[in-house]
Amino acid sequence: MASRAAAAIAVLALVCAAVHSSEGQLSPNFHAATCPDLERIVEFHVAETFRRDVGVVPALIRILFHDCFPQGCDASVLLKGAGSELNEIPNQTLRPVALDLIERIRVAVHRACGPTVSCADITVLATRDSLVKAGGPSFDVALGRRDGLAPASSALVGLLPVPFFDVPTLISSFANRSLDVADLVSLSGAHTFGVAHCPAFEDRFKPVFDTNPAIDGKFATALRNKCAGDNPAGTLTQNLDVRTPDVFDNKYYFDLIARQGLFKSDQGLIDHPTTKRMATRFSLNQGAFFEQFARSMTKMSNMDILTGTKGEIRNNCAVPNRRVQDIETAVAGDEGIAADM
Repeated sequence: MASRAAAAIAVLALVCAAVHSSEGQLSPNFHAATCPDLERIVEFHVAETFRRDVGVVPALIRILFHDCFPQGCDASVLLKGAGSELNEIPNQTLRPVALDLIERIRVAVHRACGPTVSCADITVLATRDSLVKAGGPSFDVALGRRDGLAPASSALVGLLPVPFFDVPTLISSFANRSLDVADLVSLSGAHTFGVAHCPAFEDRFKPVFDTNPAIDGKFATALRNKCAGDNPAGTLTQNLDVRTPDVFDNKYYFDLIARQGLFKSDQGLIDHPTTKRMATRFSLNQGAFFEQFARSMTKMSNMDILTGTKGEIRNNCAVPNRRVQDIETAVAGDEGIAADM
């Protein structure tokens, strides 16, 4: 009798899981039955890449942000080809090491489990695991996202915040995507590591040193001298955080207090009355920063997601399934012609 009861409970659990999945709800255990080794596979590949290049961590965070902000976390930023988001100016410096890592993970996951896990889910998981590797906080991840069928339009990609935004413009930009001031100040803290190219911050020292918001004179001089050798433009890079450039910590906010914020959009956070108090608090309390950053990452990673029967599970993160099928059909057709000849 006990065995019958246990069997009934198991069946009920499976039915509930099926209903849960069909409704398109995210769940931490979404792939537990279909891909039990998912998180182990992701963690392994992230660790291997991190061992060779710690810069993969800020690269992954940037990819996730650039994916979620325009039209939601649907892995559309990974698509390649004509009209892709990767061709848009804000995305032209997304690092191949991170893009390649996501695809390598997809190959390993699909080899182990079949095409059950989306590139969108893999991107979020890889970002979370890499952040922990760099000393940052973990954040809650619910799974079940599906991949977009097409890239975001140029207009939507144009919604991404840019380095020369002032704080009111940043607040408005984030609010339009249902992100608040706490999300703005904490997510900006991702600039505690990573690099930028000279054209992205030359407004801080050209034609004169920036005074709104002000930049430290010695820091501006060093940047100007360094970027004088940036030929062709965009060749040289500068650490976003001059104190601990390879570690995820709260030293970014120290930089702002010292007037060494690389971007105008960063430096303004310590000056504007709406953001100053929180930025100062994060400089004094790393735990508070980590706690808010984790909450904001979870919030961002759930923006405008596709679930249920919307979108697809891509068989190649860079190519929609329909295009893959078209290519395979064309190749088969060419082979048939060649054979007939």
